[in-house]
Amino acid sequence: MSIVVLLVLVAVLGVGMTGIVIAVRRSPRQPGSTSTPTARRVVVYILLFALVVIAAIGLSGLLGRALDTGTNLAGIDVTGLARSLAFTLIAGPFAALLWWVLWRRMASAERASISWGLYLAGLQTVAIVTAASALLGTLAALVRGDWQPRTLAVALIWTLVWAWHRWMSRHPSKSPMQLTSVAPILSSIFGLLIGAVGAVTALASLINAAVDALQSSIVIGDPWWRLALQAGVWFLGGTLIWWWQWMRERARLVRGVLADLALVVLGIAAAAAASLVGTGTVLFVLLRLAFAREHPLDDILDPLGTAVATALVGALVWAYHHGLLRQRALPTRLAATLVVSGFGLVAAATGLGIIVNALLSGLAPVVVGSDTRSLLLGGLSAAIVGGPVWWAAWKPLRPVDPVSAQVTGRRVYLILIFGISAIVAIITLLVIGYRIFEFVLDDLSRQSLLDRVRAPLGLLVATGLAAGYHFSVWRRDRAALAEAELPGRAIHRVILVTAGDPTATRDLIAELTGAAVTVWQRAASPDGPAPIDAAPIDDVLPSAERLGLALAGVTGARVLVVVGVGGSVDVIPLQN
Repeated sequence: MSIVVLLVLVAVLGVGMTGIVIAVRRSPRQPGSTSTPTARRVVVYILLFALVVIAAIGLSGLLGRALDTGTNLAGIDVTGLARSLAFTLIAGPFAALLWWVLWRRMASAERASISWGLYLAGLQTVAIVTAASALLGTLAALVRGDWQPRTLAVALIWTLVWAWHRWMSRHPSKSPMQLTSVAPILSSIFGLLIGAVGAVTALASLINAAVDALQSSIVIGDPWWRLALQAGVWFLGGTLIWWWQWMRERARLVRGVLADLALVVLGIAAAAAASLVGTGTVLFVLLRLAFAREHPLDDILDPLGTAVATALVGALVWAYHHGLLRQRALPTRLAATLVVSGFGLVAAATGLGIIVNALLSGLAPVVVGSDTRSLLLGGLSAAIVGGPVWWAAWKPLRPVDPVSAQVTGRRVYLILIFGISAIVAIITLLVIGYRIFEFVLDDLSRQSLLDRVRAPLGLLVATGLAAGYHFSVWRRDRAALAEAELPGRAIHRVILVTAGDPTATRDLIAELTGAAVTVWQRAASPDGPAPIDAAPIDDVLPSAERLGLALAGVTGARVLVVVGVGGSVDVIPLQN
């Protein structure tokens, strides 16, 4: 049965490959050759992606068996050997044939297609993730004396795949013209993630070992340094990948939606959340050591190592990426500030709700002192950590100027926080009403009414305060706009067409309009460099006064801004 399936697979692939090769090699001048070029590219590159992946899996299996000298080539896993042979001997030649045809035909039209750039970016990312995971896993296993030749084979094969596709992406005449920065950004994200997790694990194991040594505790099992060394392998490997992609591949210089999203989500949001959670947990442990020693010391100190490591690593990542925000556009900086403010608000509101819950628990007829005290200390920890962070990011006492009040990000943030808080408050009210009616109708229950409603009541207080405050800020911003006689944002999106470095002009347009700015770079002249390249830099960049005058009174959902030679500005409202 397996032979029949294999023959059918060979026949289908053969017919499909023959048709694709004929379609790919068809001359562009033949009728019908340009009717569906996009669909052809998508199908061809998806097929090439699948064939390369299948061939790499097959080669990895064969190389792993060759490196594994402890077993025979086939061993007892005949099915695995047959699969590796089929993947290698069938998918491999087809992948090589299809790539050879595409590579020979690679012209300007193919280079400019999104499919070519997406294919290289996707396979480079998959290859570096697979190769690095396998290689670091092999090295980490060697720390505990475990030799894994098959995992090493996976690392070797996928490293070759990555090197091959990186060479194609750097080819002087056939490299892609679009999505060239996707692979470095995604690879740097992967390196940062595994490096940060490795650092947290290594540092936590060292701190836990130190705490155990201070308590004179005897830990039965692996030596304390083994886990730290294994995690150190992942930390060093991830840091090396991040440094190579971030510095050598210049991912730090990339500007755009993906780069800004990675900076805000991973470098700011995830790092800030990790730092806040770790710091709050450390403070909770210290408060329990000082005021709630009823529990065993081992239980109190158990989360200390991981919490300290998470707080330190998260703070380092957060601080580094926060320094990069000065080089980004205003919307990106505002998004990072609002994200940090939101995390601080959530932590402070959660702490306030827990504090109210704990205080009400002390008034209930049945009181368990240790549990109530620990609950109160947990709420204090969250409020003490989240409150200052929210205050520093949001700056509630600073007057808001009308220009900042009309920025879309700020208004969306206020509406979102108010809406979520109001919804949670309404749901909490329903829960409180349910608990009250349940208490009245259920005479057999021994639980007091206060004990039933204290948890939702604490949540209601926190969400009610958050909703009320942000609604008042939203109304204050509207009043500031009305007093300044500033209308709502007249321009929603700006398409900037310019040459050279667009950062200063893009930031200036964003500050003047509050709109999202998309940059289109001018193409170089086919006869030589564009005239704008020969102009002095002061004449190329438009001044703030010139941009302000050009944009004054312009309204529209989309506006085209063209920066010409000498810093001239043409503003064209576009039709929806």
